[in-house]
Amino acid sequence: MILTIQFGLYLLLMLGIGYYSMRRTKNNEDFIIGGRTLGPVTTAISAGASDMSSWLLMGLPGAVFASGLVEGVWISLGLIIGAYANWSIVAPRLRTYTEQVNALTLPTFLARRFDDNTGILKTVSTLVILIFFTLYVASGLKGGTLLFAHSFGASEQTALLITTLVVVSYTFLGGYLAVCWTDLIQGLLMLAALVACSLLALFTLSGSGINISAVRPEALQFKTSWLTGASLMAWGLGYFGQPHILARFIGIKGVRDVASARRIGMGWMILCLVLAVEIGLLAIGYDALAPLDGITGSGGNSERVFLALVSALFHPLVAGFVLAAVLAAVMSTADSQLLVLTSALTEDLPFFSRLTGKQRAWISRIGVVAFALLAYYLASDSNDTILMMVAYAWGGFGATFGPVMILSLIWRKTTKYGALAGMVAGAATIFIVKNYISIEGEYLYELLPGFIIAFMTIIFVSALTDMPSEKALKEFDAAKRQVKESGKSSA
Repeated sequence: MILTIQFGLYLLLMLGIGYYSMRRTKNNEDFIIGGRTLGPVTTAISAGASDMSSWLLMGLPGAVFASGLVEGVWISLGLIIGAYANWSIVAPRLRTYTEQVNALTLPTFLARRFDDNTGILKTVSTLVILIFFTLYVASGLKGGTLLFAHSFGASEQTALLITTLVVVSYTFLGGYLAVCWTDLIQGLLMLAALVACSLLALFTLSGSGINISAVRPEALQFKTSWLTGASLMAWGLGYFGQPHILARFIGIKGVRDVASARRIGMGWMILCLVLAVEIGLLAIGYDALAPLDGITGSGGNSERVFLALVSALFHPLVAGFVLAAVLAAVMSTADSQLLVLTSALTEDLPFFSRLTGKQRAWISRIGVVAFALLAYYLASDSNDTILMMVAYAWGGFGATFGPVMILSLIWRKTTKYGALAGMVAGAATIFIVKNYISIEGEYLYELLPGFIIAFMTIIFVSALTDMPSEKALKEFDAAKRQVKESGKSSA
């Protein structure tokens, strides 16, 4: 009963933010990027929260609990490097460029960056977003399913339905503003939950005599082969192509706010990753002291380790608020992804171009519901783990959009056909490697070859095709000058 009341209060707060945001949302630009009004703190924390999702509190601790530091250390290191590079290279340039060419979404930016009047770039990139993001949302809903099933003893189908209804409700109401403001609260809640859980677990184990290295000696080993290490670190390459993260760069108040947002976002991210890895290790020790329910053995799921640890460590009065952090992690990514999906629908497909901004905002709301229902179906029909589903979608976006985003923003000679060829090559490589290529005894993440092949393809095809139009080159040079001037003034 106490847990139900706590979750209910939390959800009412989210709905209240959604309603308040709806009253400030006047048109589709407000619904999709909040009118470019958000400052560095909200942008940074909401970007981090939407990035990490249930993977941070469930997937990563579960992987460390199951496999030790090998996955946790190398994935975290790759993510930190990738996120910093994304904030430094992509964020200021994308914020400047999208405002200059009046682009609200990634497909529209690519079409205008290359002065593509054929619509092929916009169509291909929109299709990629629709395919991979639907799978990505499904992974978030699956995380919420584990939470509600664990906390309330509900069936997985009931838990999945509750999660879907929760995420859809406030995203439907308030769009980008609701998503970012709720993500700010959720990001802070996630960090607080990680701090509290790790400290209490450490305190509990400190006088117990349990030695993690004795319980499971391989857990503290993080040495691995160069291919496995490179593949794990390649998770960081995915940052350059994630539309829900890039949308935060587009929506930040000004390019001068990017440096502050980068410092805040990276600080939040590093703390969260370190604590999540630590919790996975501490759970190994606690499980040896007092076996955690539903984690090992028949029907066990290591991705529930954070939930089980919280239930074991905290008084029910406190556990409800800590478990709400997991719900926050689920919602903070699924809501952002639903928003990108529906923005691709209303801004990047030609059917709605003649409607008014207010009409498109309502079409966007309908799209949120429709894509959530499709993701609900995929989540209910999939037996994959959260980490597996996230890995596929993350890799798909990273290889398809990552190289073209970097090169379109830093290399003026990138051409339309180079961009198109790179996106197709990246997506195709992800599909082929994921389904048909494996190396015995090694972990090969499909994003590693996908990113490299896409990057090389863009350079090669761009060198063989005509230069971008004079208009595209002038816009590139103007954006480059503006970024330099903003960098000088903020230094």
